[in-house]
Amino acid sequence: MDYSKNSSCLGTSAIVFLLLTGALYIFVWSPSRSNPFFPYQGSNCPHSNSSAVIDELESALEEASMPDKTVIIAVVNQAYAEQSVDAETTTMLDLFLESFWLGEDTRPLLDHLLLVAIDQTAYDRCKFKRLHCYRLVMDGDGLGGEKVYMTQEFLKMTWRRTFLLLDVLKRGYNFIFTDTDVMWLRNPFTKLSPDETLDLQFSVDSFNGDTRPGHNFINTGFYYIRSNNKTISLFETWYSQKDNSTGKKEQDVLQELMHGGLFGKMDLRVRLLETKHFSGFCQDSRDVSEVITVHANCCRHIKAKSGDLTAVLRDWKQFKAEVAQHPEAAGNITRGFRWSNHTGCWNSWKD
Repeated sequence: MDYSKNSSCLGTSAIVFLLLTGALYIFVWSPSRSNPFFPYQGSNCPHSNSSAVIDELESALEEASMPDKTVIIAVVNQAYAEQSVDAETTTMLDLFLESFWLGEDTRPLLDHLLLVAIDQTAYDRCKFKRLHCYRLVMDGDGLGGEKVYMTQEFLKMTWRRTFLLLDVLKRGYNFIFTDTDVMWLRNPFTKLSPDETLDLQFSVDSFNGDTRPGHNFINTGFYYIRSNNKTISLFETWYSQKDNSTGKKEQDVLQELMHGGLFGKMDLRVRLLETKHFSGFCQDSRDVSEVITVHANCCRHIKAKSGDLTAVLRDWKQFKAEVAQHPEAAGNITRGFRWSNHTGCWNSWKD
């Protein structure tokens, strides 16, 4: 018997067998998605692409954040973002964004503005304008229309907003919250205190000269807050009062907590902002050279706000043009400046 010949045949057979086995494994058992013959049906092993949950809020915050994790947040819905065909005025969102364009040193701040949309129409309009956008899912239907002051839908929206802002604080972000009926005429960081030991800086409806909390009525339509354990605890306590505050807006509940001594018990350091700088329709700033924001507070309807805020921007543009044209008379122009009457908002309470 020729043992060398048999050995050679056996070796060749073994190699062929191994090659066939490997080919069979590759075509049948390999979990490759590119196999055109046996499409991948799944695996019990976890895959990062399929199991990773995309945190859309965190992503939006990161994109809008300043280096120190500070963002500007505004909430908008369809009524504020979309203009009807027969509308006489522009949308509230357009006015809001226009104020950043017309304001002093405010255009760069748009890079740090996060618009929170509570309906799809508002979200689509936000994306169309190429802003930083986040779609907040709300329970229930019909949340895109106007939320008339103190209606049930209005109250529901304000409490949902509070819960979202609590989430933002828990993620370690400081923020300025602003209603979209606030016109930004100058960069607010020039008048907000940089003192990092201050936890909160609130706007007020009217200012009596005392910057300490408890002596003025705060307005949650514009405030600056730092993320820390104290402010997170405040928002948790605040939101926990939602179900025990029937018929009250979230601002009133916070006001009651403040007057009840909660700020002191939590060792919160709070500063109230003067209406000379952070003004509103409740109390106009009398010094146009110092005004930072103008808020359409003390007003009930969107139509009234839109009309009167359009007048605010018109007054502002006229003032800036006159000063630019006659710089030698800037002092007299400033002293003689007066805001247009907020007639629409005054009359809105008669409806």
